[in-house]
Amino acid sequence: MVRDGYYYGFGLLAVAVLVYILTGEWIWTSIPVLLASFFLWFFRDPQRTIPAGPGLIVSPGDGLVTEIANIDTPDGPRQRISVFLSVFDVHVNRSPIAGTLRQVHYRKGKYLNAMNPLSADQNEQNIVVVVGGGIEVVFKQIAGLLARRIVFNYKVGDRVERGSRVGLIKFGSRVDVVLPANVCVRVTKGQRVKGGSSILAEIILAGDPMPPIETAVEALA
Repeated sequence: MVRDGYYYGFGLLAVAVLVYILTGEWIWTSIPVLLASFFLWFFRDPQRTIPAGPGLIVSPGDGLVTEIANIDTPDGPRQRISVFLSVFDVHVNRSPIAGTLRQVHYRKGKYLNAMNPLSADQNEQNIVVVVGGGIEVVFKQIAGLLARRIVFNYKVGDRVERGSRVGLIKFGSRVDVVLPANVCVRVTKGQRVKGGSSILAEIILAGDPMPPIETAVEALA
């Protein structure tokens, strides 16, 4: 479980005990107990089996694939995969590839519904660039209608592993992954995925070196 779950959950259980002491009635403790149960469940952090193999890109989060689109960036065409996380999904975010963090850029913004296409550009978000294994991947943590806090636990220069826990978005959100145009996408729109264990795409490593997508961040920001 994510540490926040203990803070919210046990804090509300303490409130329930205090309410009982003051009122002597268990019925009045039902609301804080139910809220405590919800938070303990919401901040769950299940173990995941991380797929092995060169060039694999896994989902940064649990949820529903809502978009697979071609986009233009200063370095040319790229592919973007969007995953919507409802309040019922696990909200722990994971690194899509193993590598070094080249850029971490947080930007304030609105709190539109994460299903709204405008949320990718206008909502509060954290843009991360990971470089490793000859590839570079950009992924975004995007706040949603209910989300009010994005957590990212690493800084530029840190090393992360494929599927490793890197942060979370609280209470409904979206994650976008921007990939080179020549990737082989392994998911379809409407498919449900799991963070760290579901393969979103595979980089074709044979042939010419892939062009960098560093400035894809500029297109996302």
